[in-house]
Parts: sequence; C-alpha cells; structure tokens
Amino acid sequence: MTTITSVGRVSVGVGPLTIADVVAVARHDAPVELDLAALDAVEASRAIIEALADDTEPHYGISTGFGALATTFIPADRRAQLQASLVRSHAAGSGPEVEREVVRALMLLRLSTLMTGRTGARRTTVETYAALLNAGITPIVREYGSLGCSGDLAPLAHCALAAMGEGQVRVAGELVDAADALAAAGIQPLRLAEKEGLALINGTDGMLGMLALAAHDLAALLTTADIAAAMSVEALMGTDAVFADDLQRLRPQHGQALAAANFRAVLAGSPIVASHKGPECTRVQDAYSLRCAPQVHGAARDTLGHAELVAERELASAVDNPVLTLDGRVESNGNFHGAPVAYVLDFLAIAAADVASMSERRTDRFLDPARNQGLTPFLAHEVGVDSGLMIAQYTAAGIVSELKRLAAPASVDSIPSSAMQEDHVSMGWAAARKLRRSLDGLGRVLAIEIMTAARGAELRAPLLPGAATGAVLAAVREVAAGPGPDRYLSPEIEAVVALVQEGRILAAAEAVTGPLN
Repeated sequence: MTTITSVGRVSVGVGPLTIADVVAVARHDAPVELDLAALDAVEASRAIIEALADDTEPHYGISTGFGALATTFIPADRRAQLQASLVRSHAAGSGPEVEREVVRALMLLRLSTLMTGRTGARRTTVETYAALLNAGITPIVREYGSLGCSGDLAPLAHCALAAMGEGQVRVAGELVDAADALAAAGIQPLRLAEKEGLALINGTDGMLGMLALAAHDLAALLTTADIAAAMSVEALMGTDAVFADDLQRLRPQHGQALAAANFRAVLAGSPIVASHKGPECTRVQDAYSLRCAPQVHGAARDTLGHAELVAERELASAVDNPVLTLDGRVESNGNFHGAPVAYVLDFLAIAAADVASMSERRTDRFLDPARNQGLTPFLAHEVGVDSGLMIAQYTAAGIVSELKRLAAPASVDSIPSSAMQEDHVSMGWAAARKLRRSLDGLGRVLAIEIMTAARGAELRAPLLPGAATGAVLAAVREVAAGPGPDRYLSPEIEAVVALVQEGRILAAAEAVTGPLN
C-alpha cells in the first residue's frame, strides 16, 4: 500500500519510533536525524564497554566468543577481528533478495535500538547507519537465514557487512559493491570495536519492520474490504438493515462496530438498496457473507489492534544481548526471542485469509443465477457465448486457497541451532515473510470482488448505485471497461489491484463519505 505521499524527517533518539515513522523511512525515503541528547547517552554507554574491555575478567561479547563459544576468552589484539568475523560468518543468507523497504525498516529499527544507549555501540557506528539510510544505500539481504531468535541474525549481519564496506548493495536500483557505494557517498567503512558485532545483529528488527509495514497496509485493506462488501450487498440486492447501530451495540465488539459504521456510510442513500425496501420485499435474511461481514471484518480489526499493541511495545524496546542496564551493568538476557512478534504475525495471516475467504464467497454469489438475484450467469454479456467473470472467480479462489495454507502458523515451529545453545526459536522472520504474501493476496481478492460488484451494480440499470459506491465504480471504470463481450481480463484485474494497493479505492469512497474507520 502506498498511502503516504509526503513525509518529513524522522528523528531517532531514546524514545520509540512509531509505525508511521517506519513506513516513512522504509517506503518513502524520509531522511533520519539523530537526537543529540541520545548521542550523548550513546557515548556514555560506550565508555562503560571500553572500561570492561580492559578488565581481566571475561565479559560476554566484549572479551569472549559468542553463543556456544561464550566461555572462550579472546585476547585484546584479536577482538576487532572477532567482531568482523562474527558479521562475515553470520551474513550467510540465501535465496532471493528481500524487498528494499524491508531492509530499510530493519536498518532503521537497529539504529533506533543503538540510539537507546543500551547496546554500547560507538557514536560513529550509529552515525554510519543513519548515513547509509540517508544516502539510499540498501544492503543485499537474502530471503532465508533468520530463525527469529538471537535476533534476525543473517539479515542484520548482511546490513552490518555493508556498513563495513563489504558485500553488495543497491543504489538507485543498481547492484554495486558496498565499498564503492560508501566511497561515492563519502561514508567511511566501519571497523567494528568490542561488542559492536553483537549490537548490530541481535534484534527482532526484520520481523518487527515487516510487522509495522503489514499493520499499516492491513488497516487500509480492511477498510477497503468494508467498501467491497458494501458494494456487494448493494448489487446483490441485500439489506443494510442488519448494520444498524443498535443491533451492533447488542454485541459490543469494538472492531465490529467500526466496520458496521463503514457499511452504513458507504451504503447511505443507495437507490438500489432503497428499491427493494418495504413490505413487497420477500427476502428474510441475506447470506452470511453479506450479513455477517462486519463481524468478520471487525474480528480482523481487533486482531490488528492487538498486533499494533505488540508492535508499539517492541518499537519501545532495546533488544540486544548483552545489554547495558541503566545503572551500568552488562547483563545477558533473552529479549531477542521473537515470540511476541511471531505470534501476532501469524494472527494477522489468519485474519487476512478469513477476510479474503469471505470476499471470494461474495464474488461467487454474483456469478450463480440461483443466488445473484436476477443477474445473468457469470455476469456474461451473451450467455453461452461469453464466460463473463467466471475465471476471475477462479483466480480469487486460487489465491484464497493459498492464503489458507499461509495461515498455518510459523511460530509453532522450532529447530535447534548453535550446538543446542539456541534450542528454541520463534520463526518470526518466516511468519513475517508469509504475511507479506498474504496481504498481497488479500488485496487481489478484494480487487476481484470490487470488479465483480461494479459490473453487478451496472447490470441493475436503470437503478443507480449510491454516491459512495458510485464513486468507487467510476474509479474502476477509469482503468477497466464495463459490461460487454468477453475480452482480455488479466490487465484489468491488475489495474484494479493497483487501485486497491495505492489506496485509490479507499480515497474514492472517502471523497463522498468522509474519513472511514
């Protein structure tokens, strides 16, 4: 979804970033600036690390190895190599490149943790990460490599490697060597000091970044789902009476009330809906996919609300191991475990699959003359010659089937690693990766419903749709033709998908209704 059109600078300091901050920097290239007071805290915490580095007693990650090698003491003259070796060995991802916005999100969130002063990173290190973001230098991160515990290790290591001037990056879409990109931008490659390798790779930043982006996108998709369902209710000659506020208050679920309010706003003043009200209407109840849409969409909204709460808490966290406490201790901990984030990523995939499943059922109703209230089979122009939207529904059904598979939770899986030291992992990165695919599929299913409902409404002529649904129909007709003989349909589907993903369906409706929930 690309609903933000202009952004300002994002300040990174001790306090938490917001989901909107993540979207602004990751997706819209908002520049970052470092809070000066937070930089002072960074330098103060670094002084503690340097004092411990001179201690004859071993301290994990400062003068010892890592993971299963935590008891191995490392001499002072080998520690810079230790940190560099950590990053190089952990930059072991494989598979396709991860999307630019995901890489920028995880770099921003790692920078945010570094700026808390709880990691012991040097000022030059945080300044380098900010410079990489502002220069538009995006490290190559691979699809596979994170188990979601001890942080998103491989993805974060690929970013740290680029900051060291090693590996490859993209600049303005072009693949270049990191050393060349840094030189062109006037950025000195990092030479990591004690503790910094750990500080750069121990975090939930990849899965959290994808959660923030997904939460932003799903919020818009759920409102779009309300619009699509309202269009279907209208064009299938359904009733809006079930969305009445007093009926919704009998079951005080917050998300349900918001969804029902959207239905009322979108359907307000619809001549099609008004045409079959009154004693002459013989229909008693609409199908569940129409009547219960606010209940399902509302449950998805409430699930999203919980996910946003978890994201906000994680955005306020300083995740590293070990960490510097406020009173100056260096302590090992388990805060890098991704379970809280992994669970809600899986919850959202379940919600997305169910909302899409209900949408596809409404699409299917339009195509069946036994259920579409007098419309032609498959909304075809010439029955028997034309197939209409028959195969568009197949496409939606195929996507929904995949979304159901993607709804199987990743977070219930675990696989031991690091010689059984890391014997339980969250798979949060995997949960986030499949959620991104789920949200793409949800947008496509909604686009097909909107196309179908638009054609159904036009076939009700001379009856007219309402002002809001009519505005959406007009937006669709800017990119896809109306009813008529069969034609090459795939480009039209893709064009309406773009309307959904760009927020233009939502904007068309809100131009009439005002802001929707």
